[in-house]
Formats: sequence, C-alpha cells, structure tokens
Amino acid sequence: MPICLFTRTSRCVLLNAERFYTPLLRAHPNRKRHSRQARRSIMKQPVCVLGAGRMGSSLATALVNNGHPTWVWNRTPEKCAPLVAMGAKSGTNLQDVVRAAEIIFVIVLDFAASNALLKRDGVAPLLKGKTVVQLTSGSPRLAREDASWIGAQGAEYLDGAIMATPDFIGRPEAAILYSGSRTAYETCEPVLRILGGQTTYVGNVPGQASALDTALLAQMWGSLFGALQGMAVAQAEGIEVETLRAQLLAFKPVVDAALLDAIDRSASCRFAGDDGTLASLGAHYSAFRHLLEVCDERGLEPAFVRAMDRVFREALAQNGASADFASLAPWFQRDGTIAEVAEQADG
Repeated sequence: MPICLFTRTSRCVLLNAERFYTPLLRAHPNRKRHSRQARRSIMKQPVCVLGAGRMGSSLATALVNNGHPTWVWNRTPEKCAPLVAMGAKSGTNLQDVVRAAEIIFVIVLDFAASNALLKRDGVAPLLKGKTVVQLTSGSPRLAREDASWIGAQGAEYLDGAIMATPDFIGRPEAAILYSGSRTAYETCEPVLRILGGQTTYVGNVPGQASALDTALLAQMWGSLFGALQGMAVAQAEGIEVETLRAQLLAFKPVVDAALLDAIDRSASCRFAGDDGTLASLGAHYSAFRHLLEVCDERGLEPAFVRAMDRVFREALAQNGASADFASLAPWFQRDGTIAEVAEQADG
C-alpha cells in the first residue's frame, strides 16, 4: 500500500511500503511460523463421514455447506451421489476416503459395522495421527473398547451421542454430547459445533456420552410409555385426544418440578418425608390405585401399570407412606435394596 507524505509545497512523495517493509519481514525469525498459522486459519480441516444414511447424510451436508473438504463413503455407493452432487467427494475405496481426512466421523448401524470398516486391512494403519469421532449408537462398554483400540492405532478418539433427529443437524438447537480425549475435543470443537449448536463435552472417560444418552432416553421412554397409557385411559373414558393433549401441556410445569425435585432429593439421599416433600409416597399411591382400577374395569393392558405397582408396594412396605417419592430411587440401583440405601443415608 503506498504512503503519501505531504510537504510544505504540497508536493506528494509516494513511497512503496511493500519495498520498504519486505526486507524486514523476510529477516524476522518468526516469519515462516506466522505464515503457516495464517494459512491454517484460512484452510478448513478435511473430514470424512463413513455412513450415508439419513443421519450421516445430514452430517455431511452441514460440513459441506460450511466449506470443509468432505469425503463420504457408504457400503451402497449410490447413497453418496446426492452428497457428491452438492460438493462432497467420494473415493474409489474406503482407504482413499480415510487417507484424505483429518477427522473421521463414523455413523453406521452399530459397532459391529464400524469395526468391519475401521479394522479392515489397509484402513487401520491410516488412522495414526487422525481423530475418530464415533457417532454410532452403542453402549458405554462398546465405546470404551472402541477407544482402546483406536488409541492403539495412534489416533485420538471421541464418542458422541446425537440428541437430535437428522433434520436438526446443523441448527443452533441441535444437541450432541461428546466424551473422550479433551485435547481431541478442543481441537475439533469448531468443526463439531457446525453439526449442533448445543454441543457439550461430558467428560474424558470414553462412554460417558453414551451413558448420558441412555439416561436421557430412559426418561424419554418413561414419558412416552406414560403418555400412551394415559391416552388409552382417556379414549376408554370417551375423552377427546385434543383435550388430553391440551391438559398435558398445562400439567407439564407441575410434572417438570416434581421430576427435578425427585432427582435433587435422590442425589442427596433425602428419602424421608419432610416439610419440602411435594407429595408423600402414600399420596402418590392413593392416586395410582385409580389407574389400576380403570385398567381393570376397561380391560386395558395392565403390564406397564402392574410393573409400577410392584415398585410402589415394595417401597411402601420398606419406607412407609410418609416417605418422599424419591425413596423409590434405590429400587433402580444394584448396590442395595431400598431399605439398605435408606439406612445408609440415615446413618
């Protein structure tokens, strides 16, 4: 950029700044390092997505749309065609795809399918120095085993749990949980946040993301089973579904408050009823018996309700009607009966 110097006679002398500063820049000891950093900041990491199902395609689409060189692979090559049409690349074989990427996203049917890909001859040696982000659904144990094997290949490992449907990928509200190498997470975080704005690092133990996913799904399934049971009762009694739906929304704040209270009290082993108890175990069971009666009278499937009844009865027998609803928590644990955990808490 030229510099203009004005003199008293208003004459303008143009100096070429580039000629003036270039020798100084060339002599600077950190010139090469700074230039390499600048180039890296402009270039985006090449990635690959193994698996082009609905979720894998959504991941690849978000990465392509954000300018990352994205390679895709699927057992059925035709599924990659729409992604290639929008700018992704597809190698002639799996080795080409893995070799080209720094971050490898795996999103296939299960861990057996993942192992069949990554443990192939010619693929495993290519993992060294890369980061594998395992987004395939599986148990915490499978994630830990996967992390151990990936680490032995000289690669970093993250396991992830996608708490969203494919249409949410790439949106600010999409939640994805990760656990494993903190270094890998921090290095890959800008790329991971492209896939979901609610990206969260759970912890450095592989499998923790999967475990939290399972815990959250357990609560979701309980709610879904409960909603369907409630719908069966409403329909048997001639109540319109829209009326049930509206009242579920109106009742939601009460349910949410009870849920969080049960979690907080269970975490601190506050099982005995006290002034802060929202409703005693006896009060809950008194209302629950109406559900038993309706199911019996209307001939509704009793399996789900009877399972809950068994838990209620055992807790009432051991802790009494005045106990808090949180006193049910130890029943779901393997380290002791309800009474044993309650005694430990009191002691």
